[in-house]
Amino acid sequence: MDGALHLRGTGLPDEQPVELWVHDGVVSFEPVADAHTVTKSGWILPGLVDAHCHVGIKYNGGHEDTAGAIAQAETERDVGALLLRDAGSPIDTRFIDDMPELPKIIRAGRHIATPKRYIPGLAVDLEDPAQLPEAVAQQAMLGDGWVKLVGDWIDRSVGDLRPLWDDDILRESIAAAHRHGARVTAHVFGEDALPGLIAAGIDCIEHGTGLTDETIEMMVDGGVALVPTLINIETFPAIADSASKYPVYARHMRDLHAKVADTVGRAHDAGVPIYAGTDAGGSIVHGRIADEVAALVKVGLSPTEALGAACWDARTWLGRQGIEAGAPADLLVYEHDPRTGPDVLAAPDAVILRGRLVTVRGSIG
Repeated sequence: MDGALHLRGTGLPDEQPVELWVHDGVVSFEPVADAHTVTKSGWILPGLVDAHCHVGIKYNGGHEDTAGAIAQAETERDVGALLLRDAGSPIDTRFIDDMPELPKIIRAGRHIATPKRYIPGLAVDLEDPAQLPEAVAQQAMLGDGWVKLVGDWIDRSVGDLRPLWDDDILRESIAAAHRHGARVTAHVFGEDALPGLIAAGIDCIEHGTGLTDETIEMMVDGGVALVPTLINIETFPAIADSASKYPVYARHMRDLHAKVADTVGRAHDAGVPIYAGTDAGGSIVHGRIADEVAALVKVGLSPTEALGAACWDARTWLGRQGIEAGAPADLLVYEHDPRTGPDVLAAPDAVILRGRLVTVRGSIG
């Protein structure tokens, strides 16, 4: 629906009454004549954020075509995820920027790895690790302010997780990204890659299942964020089952899985900033941000904290506005409190994207 919109209800996280209008694609707190009233009593919040998402990777592997990438973005939109941090994609998805009915994407370019040390076909593979600073600078220019490294992966020569990069090259590479105005994040499952990455000035860790008290303290001191992708970690036992040729690796993956609730809980208690990301694409289907929020509650975040990790707090971290005068009108409306569980959160009663009412369910409207 085009035209001005009017919303009145309860805002989050402050649970205070809010009344706003949407006009010319932005939020206004000044009345707009002839606005269509979307809700008079619903819960109103900014669009959800999936902070670790891969638009362009097929379910169970491979590159998506244009139609497949659009379908993935539509799935995210329909569950209220209106801002996606695409943490590495093998295809150029910038055509989505010109489609006002689809979520906004913050891209990290392509993953950067070394040969045979990541999922085949997804990463830029560097034959010489010394090429990393140059590759980081290139992906910084191709992305939207983020670069994605593969920090560790199975090394079949030793049969377990091992870091891909030495500490000196990491320091040089992360500094190169920062000079280009980009932040750096890294895929890390195990323990050994974390000290070097954090000491090198990395901005975020993805997964982080190998965090220890020492590296948690380093993250707090460095202001490093964590996106734990908890619903992805649920796949670790199956990964271990498929790795019978590498029993040490298989045991390691099962151990990381068994400890993840304690690991992420300790990081939260210590003050590490945590944001919600599903790792959708590949082994995780799109549209599961509500499940990730529920998983964060299970490891110790309050329902409000967990929702903030996928909404207002994540938007601030990514430099995007929430419900503010003049902000892009990417909004959700719920008839019931969206903190009550994933079934409610995954089914917003109204979705407003770029100022247009694109979804209406139930009695809203």
